[in-house]
Amino acid sequence: MKMKVRRVSVVTCVLLAVLLFLVTNPASYEEIFTQIQDTEAEEVGPIKTGSDSDKKATEVLAQLEIKGRAPKTGYKRTEFYDGWPTVEGCSLRQKILKRELGDSAALDGCNVVKGEYDEPYTGEHRVLKNREEVGKIQIDHVVALSDAWQKGAQYMTQEKRYEIATDPLNLLAVDGKANNQKSDGDAATWLPPNKKFRCQYVARQVSVKYKYELWVTEAEKKAIEKVLENCPNEPAIGL
Repeated sequence: MKMKVRRVSVVTCVLLAVLLFLVTNPASYEEIFTQIQDTEAEEVGPIKTGSDSDKKATEVLAQLEIKGRAPKTGYKRTEFYDGWPTVEGCSLRQKILKRELGDSAALDGCNVVKGEYDEPYTGEHRVLKNREEVGKIQIDHVVALSDAWQKGAQYMTQEKRYEIATDPLNLLAVDGKANNQKSDGDAATWLPPNKKFRCQYVARQVSVKYKYELWVTEAEKKAIEKVLENCPNEPAIGL
């Protein structure tokens, strides 16, 4: 009888440990990163246009709900996340930098210390010679968190907002000045100066909004449609 009680106790402890993990880790960022990395890291870099998606960006855009902006009341970045999470032992920021710089990235442990790539927002080829220059590169939320907040995210759970903020589909390593100019703008108020990247940029925004059931404004939809007129077959990304 004592042996049976002990076995039940062990099983109970294991179940409690599993439940505690699920409660404290409602949105496992390691799973999120791995899921997107499988479909995106090889096919969808900042200057590549390929995708394994069968959906076109225009088709996905047509499925998004059109509504006005909700009030920005209550918005704080911490409503989504509080700093970059650790993924497989490294900061998600460093993971995104490594993804964008590819084979050129030189690492010191987890940290990218130099490399080069074609910066997507400006179209300039950037040679990053040291940690200081790498540090000036910003990780942008393609769908700005404030924009997401006003278009549905404020009504979501904290866990779902966390996914939006840490999903690599919604993250790009970009020029700091261009990113500051963008601020929390949507496609109706800001597009990358690099016109060659605009099709992929709006396709990525549409894909993120579709994935997380965020809406677009009428002006935003028209701006995206205007961009996609030049690339009607642009694929959705990561869907």
